[in-house]
Amino acid sequence: MAASPLNPRAQYHSRSISLPSRPHPLVPEFDEHLCRLRASQAASSSSSSISHRLSGLKDLHDCVDDLLLLPLTQQALAQHRHEKWVDELLDGSLKLLDVCGTAKDALLQTREHAHELQSSLRRRRGGENGISTEVGEYLTSRKKVKKAIHKALSNLKSMEKKCSFSPLNKDPKTLSMVYMLREMEALTLTVLESLLSSIARATGQSKPSGWSLVSKLMHHKRVACEDAAINLTEFEKMDAALSILIGLKTKSVNLVQIHNMQNELGKLESSIQDLEEGIELLSRCLIKTRVSLLNTLSH
Repeated sequence: MAASPLNPRAQYHSRSISLPSRPHPLVPEFDEHLCRLRASQAASSSSSSISHRLSGLKDLHDCVDDLLLLPLTQQALAQHRHEKWVDELLDGSLKLLDVCGTAKDALLQTREHAHELQSSLRRRRGGENGISTEVGEYLTSRKKVKKAIHKALSNLKSMEKKCSFSPLNKDPKTLSMVYMLREMEALTLTVLESLLSSIARATGQSKPSGWSLVSKLMHHKRVACEDAAINLTEFEKMDAALSILIGLKTKSVNLVQIHNMQNELGKLESSIQDLEEGIELLSRCLIKTRVSLLNTLSH
């Protein structure tokens, strides 16, 4: 990893992340979760891949929370309760919780409008004009979601610039625990960035356009191999296809295409539900870790 405020290894050396003289069993467990999460960063930006990373983050947070309950850990951190880097850790956890809230809102709004569009397609209310209206409402809601996400991503970037921790005059136990807390924060930051970017990513000009992209979405038997070729997220794929669909002048939308679009919307809703479950679990972990830190520092 490159040197950054969230990459303490680039700022100070630690031979091992052990709290007592012999590493607690939770320490190698932390290392294992850490390595798995780092390796998963090279995976695709699909919803299933991000859901897997969210699950991995939960395991990492659970491990760190157990470490925070150890008496040696509590003693080491309590000695530095008045230092600025402690406030930065607590402030960082609040910002991550805010970003989780933004992600929850974005997923909820997208799922609700996808469900409304799904219902409209099922009823074919008002013929094709009715469909165009519902598609337009979905795309309008997506624009609002993307605007909120871009603001949240800017806030995340500002977190990377803050770090006042100095390894000078710190005992190995404190160095080890601070390293783990900052690595956990860094990976949480990275996964949240991936999640928000996948929700808000816009289709690039180099991607296929026109009726061909709608056909790729509509013909579900071909979608798996073609998705790999054009590398679109579930959100991006739906946005692109619906944007093209609403602008069609000479092409009509038949019942088979309507049915296939319903299937794709159903898949999108299912993916969103998985992401919502993952982000909810992560939010609870962030709250639990923050409470553990506050309790430790108040002693």
